[in-house]
Amino acid sequence: MLDYGPDAILMAGLDGANWRLADYEKRGGYAALKKLLADRVPPEQVIAEVKKSALRGRGGAGFPTGLKWSFMPRQFAGAKYMVCNSDEGEPGTCKDRDLLRYNPHAVIEGMIIGGYATGSGAGYNYIHGEIWETYEQFEEAIGEARRAGYLGRNILGSDFSFELYAHPGYGAYICGEETGLLESIEGKKGQPRFKPPFPASFGLYGKPTTVNNTETFAAVPWIMRHGGDAFLNLGRPNNGGTKLFSVTGHVNRPGNYEVRLGTPFAKLLEMAGGVRGGRKLKAVIPGGSSMPVLPAAVMLATDMDYDSIAKAGSMLGSGAVIVMDETTCMVRALERLSYFYFEESCGQCTPCREGTGWLYRVVHRIETGTGRMEDLALLDDVSDNIAGRTICALGDAAALPVKSFLKHFRSEFEYHIEHRSCLVCGPDSEPKWGRAGAHLPAALARAA
Repeated sequence: MLDYGPDAILMAGLDGANWRLADYEKRGGYAALKKLLADRVPPEQVIAEVKKSALRGRGGAGFPTGLKWSFMPRQFAGAKYMVCNSDEGEPGTCKDRDLLRYNPHAVIEGMIIGGYATGSGAGYNYIHGEIWETYEQFEEAIGEARRAGYLGRNILGSDFSFELYAHPGYGAYICGEETGLLESIEGKKGQPRFKPPFPASFGLYGKPTTVNNTETFAAVPWIMRHGGDAFLNLGRPNNGGTKLFSVTGHVNRPGNYEVRLGTPFAKLLEMAGGVRGGRKLKAVIPGGSSMPVLPAAVMLATDMDYDSIAKAGSMLGSGAVIVMDETTCMVRALERLSYFYFEESCGQCTPCREGTGWLYRVVHRIETGTGRMEDLALLDDVSDNIAGRTICALGDAAALPVKSFLKHFRSEFEYHIEHRSCLVCGPDSEPKWGRAGAHLPAALARAA
């Protein structure tokens, strides 16, 4: 039985077998779309309701969804597009694939409503290429919606037409960046575009485009059925609704948990069964591997919403909560992360292409016992010369973990350099560097 928390609205009552159209309609599915079309609700009113809900982008940036939709030019006479980002390549993140697997029609209805609100005639869902069965299942769901009249020309007898297509990704992390994703859909190499122009004015095929995350679209039908105020009241001001958190690492029950934004981290950790083996909590990456790490004391005093996490010194990001216990070697953890971003850089920007290699190589030599004390200043310097100097945020994603690991766990790095062994494993660990990473959370161990 799936456990998504007591306040679940996106995943409540789902067991993996009730994902089809008939099941979704029994749960009130497509009722919001039917009402919008039957009542001819003005698109501006739909956007206003989404703004009122304080729904923020669930893919990482947390940008207000209604505001993003309002950027689409109303009077543009040509084609406009809605694009769903289901590329989900952030280490530790596994929520969007569950939404596509267990509640695909919520995503479809959300995209149709988004198309109605912005005057878009077509949409694409870009799905991570390594979850092929989920991709095929989503194609089935599209077919069901089309046969029922929810997709195509003159939907449900109205003058609104909208078509939806699924597009497989190719396993590249950089395609999770919205403009790199658009390039990939167009059949080009997945590399981010210079901005401006932004997708709202020059997006897919050069036309106005809105890109939102899977979870963002899935929340829209509930908002339109129950109202923006009801969604806002599930969370906090400026942080409306519930949020899916992928809790992985050293917990007894890793998985996806849907809770209200503003839920204390301590409560979320309790829902995940607490720290595995009764060990002490050491650190948490609260929003996916590209976000700054926070020590245990800070996280245990923090609530899970965008503003609280930002105040604590990190970002909510995609909601991937990576839990690390006292056996984790932070040097080894950072080495894994740095290697991931080094490998996943598209190479377009010199600071990222060269800088991520520098970060990995310097952290690697500290981990393997050949580091120098001046390497710590070098890591800070290289990070500063990457952040904010690239076309997309991958450079920042590589630099932020380095800065935060050094800020909060500098003593471990100094110990590795001075003693050429691991502080966590003890002084006898010198010839056994593999032991330093023996208890890495799975999300980090797989990152390389």
